[in-house]
Amino acid sequence: MTRLLFSRIDNTPLILFRVFFGLLISLECFGALATGWVRTNLAEPEYTFPFIGFEWLQALAGPGMYLYFFLMGSLGIAVTLGYRYRLSMAAFTLLWTGAYLMQKTSYNNHYYLLVLVSALMCFFPAHRDFSLDSRRNPALREHHMYALVKWIVVGQLLVVYTYAAIAKLYGDWFDFSVIARLLEPKKGYILIGPLLQDHTIHQAIGFFGIAFDFLIIPLLLFKPTRKAAFAASLFFHGFNSVVFQIGIFPFLSLAFTVFFFEAETLRRIFFRRKTNPVPPPFKKPRWARAATLVLGLYFIVQVVLPVRHHFIEGDVLWTEEGHRLSWRMMLRVRSGNLRFRVVDRETGQSWQVSPGEWVTPKQARKVGAYPDFAWQFAQILKKQYARKGQQVAVYARGQVQVNGHAPAPLIDPETDLASEPWDPWRHHPWILPPPPWLQADTPGAGE
Repeated sequence: MTRLLFSRIDNTPLILFRVFFGLLISLECFGALATGWVRTNLAEPEYTFPFIGFEWLQALAGPGMYLYFFLMGSLGIAVTLGYRYRLSMAAFTLLWTGAYLMQKTSYNNHYYLLVLVSALMCFFPAHRDFSLDSRRNPALREHHMYALVKWIVVGQLLVVYTYAAIAKLYGDWFDFSVIARLLEPKKGYILIGPLLQDHTIHQAIGFFGIAFDFLIIPLLLFKPTRKAAFAASLFFHGFNSVVFQIGIFPFLSLAFTVFFFEAETLRRIFFRRKTNPVPPPFKKPRWARAATLVLGLYFIVQVVLPVRHHFIEGDVLWTEEGHRLSWRMMLRVRSGNLRFRVVDRETGQSWQVSPGEWVTPKQARKVGAYPDFAWQFAQILKKQYARKGQQVAVYARGQVQVNGHAPAPLIDPETDLASEPWDPWRHHPWILPPPPWLQADTPGAGE
């Protein structure tokens, strides 16, 4: 194992990935500015619904968030060029993590993946060649890296894809109803829109999606199947990019494939002037034991975190407890209509509050369908009325629909959400039991 991890191998895949990664994170940030994502999710809303526990991370006022994302995009360019790489990568990681935690209305798994990969890239020697840093300081230039870098990337991808596949092993995926609902809004697409509504296409997507997630990493590792696996990746991620328009994630996934191809092939295509370096004799670095321990702990967290919902009472498909940070991608379509009643504790006077009067339409849809958003909205109301000198209780009543099944009550209408604590590691009893259709689903529903 020591020789597998700490042998010196050609660093061409890492250098190439740095270039791709820097370009992609730059495009992600500048694209967020150009498409209005920053404006609608961070700059304009009065409340941004940050991750619970990170309420202290508030969006910057005025043009602050626009400058924030412009800085991150500029840091992406610096990473691409290998300019002051360590500083640029560390700064981007901190800023991106902050932006990720500031809001979850537009939650996307690839935002979380960017946090993890950016943090890892801070420690990778990705600036040792074809960089401004190595040009300015030739002593930095190296043509090798420890194989550990490659296996960290492979291990991270294996975690992502494996859990993505496992999460699909439930009833609504196997009867293809959730796929139909995800594709229904795409019926207006030119040429492919009507085709995406065909049940046979839903079946093909369902089976191919599970097979791809389970097999893509082993097939990329195995040389005889590598080219076919890469072709499948091009199709799979190209389809997702066109149909679901999920930003840089499909392209980032394709960029990762450079770690599976021979360095000589990559040099021939991208770095023709780079010679084939002779690997130095094996020598275990002094920090090998510490690195192995830290990475072992890191991957334990990566393996355990996505299964935490199994240790929380209730079905995650209904409660959403343990859903995030778990690679549960493209699994459900939720909608709901929660009505909130505010009661003055001193006078007993009560009145109805509509989320749409307080937050953006997109946020209001989340408040109406997701328990943590409903709880956070209750905390917002509590604080706002407290500023007026009123101590209030907040109650929610309404039904939620998941994947087109019959709507059912989500929140106990007799529970004062404003006085309830939030614990990310346990079930909240004010989230009502799942409806009959979910209780009767196949074993493992919602996993």
